[in-house]
Amino acid sequence: MYVNRQKRVLLIGPFPEPTTGVSLANEVVKSILDKQEQYIVQHINTSYTRFDEKVGSFTFHKLLFNLLFYTKCWRVFKCDILYITPGQSFWGVLKYAGFIVLGTLSRKQIITHIHGNHLGNEYEVLSGIKKRLFYFLVSKTTKGIVLSESLKGNLSPFIAKEAIEVLPNFAQDYLVDDSIVKSFDKLRIIYLSNLMEEKGIFDLLKALRLLEENNIPYEAQIAGAIDYSQKEEIEKQIDRLENTTYMGVVKAKAKKELLHWGNIFVLPTYYKMEGQPISILEAMATGNVILTTRHAGIPDIVREGEHGKFFAKKAPQELYESLLFYNTQKEEISKISDSNKMCFKENFTREQFKERLLNIFDI
Repeated sequence: MYVNRQKRVLLIGPFPEPTTGVSLANEVVKSILDKQEQYIVQHINTSYTRFDEKVGSFTFHKLLFNLLFYTKCWRVFKCDILYITPGQSFWGVLKYAGFIVLGTLSRKQIITHIHGNHLGNEYEVLSGIKKRLFYFLVSKTTKGIVLSESLKGNLSPFIAKEAIEVLPNFAQDYLVDDSIVKSFDKLRIIYLSNLMEEKGIFDLLKALRLLEENNIPYEAQIAGAIDYSQKEEIEKQIDRLENTTYMGVVKAKAKKELLHWGNIFVLPTYYKMEGQPISILEAMATGNVILTTRHAGIPDIVREGEHGKFFAKKAPQELYESLLFYNTQKEEISKISDSNKMCFKENFTREQFKERLLNIFDI
């Protein structure tokens, strides 16, 4: 009798802590594969413990940190599948070079999962030996994964289009609770992401200042880790706002309570590494109107009018005007709230993510 041999999978990428979209997704991928009899799973955590906005930059501290997980390179020889979630900069890819080369030499299947829309842009601006090395490493991918159709161009210069799979992000099902009645009495504004300039935190704070200057009733709660290089300025601006509270990093029950408390979710991002923010899907799952920018893979999951509104990048005045619109359209908020909860249930649950992921692994 023929018995399928279990496949050994080595996951290489960031895991919490800190919690980011990529680290959270990797944690869920590991949890899903751990429960499948056909896979034996190990992982190597590449999370950089010091949070700052200069993603993809080189420092000697990062170099020393990254050398530590190279002591685990031998694990490549004991696996069948390498699942890698590299960064999207030259250094973000290069730090996985040892694993990619060993995987290629030992004929392993290499699955590269790109959580953003910058890899292709990075390749375009590189030149000389850097460009050739970047191409060499990414082209060793045997199967690529992107978050949505519009992001396939990040991998198409390196591998055949038929080798690129689409795997949309997800939100955790525990957030869904139809027994909770959401309040639409006033603007209840949520920001749930890392507090950094490219995520648009300063644009949001300026828009909230305009609400207060014009006596528009609102409450806002802001949650996420603060970029340490801008911590003092961010905290100072929040302290100046009477109706805005910084909640710190929220998880589990606290995150659920925050998302159900709100009715407007704001993400003014122009972050160059952005892909398909899990926080937007979490906001959908809990019936929040989405106010965000047409950036990276966001337009693939958010439709104007149906899920909320788009506003221009680096445009706090336009964000303020969008908030004013919903301040006078409470019925519209309620309608979109119901639409967003339904959209989540039909497209972005953890179970749907699981089915798509396992299908990609089994192809």
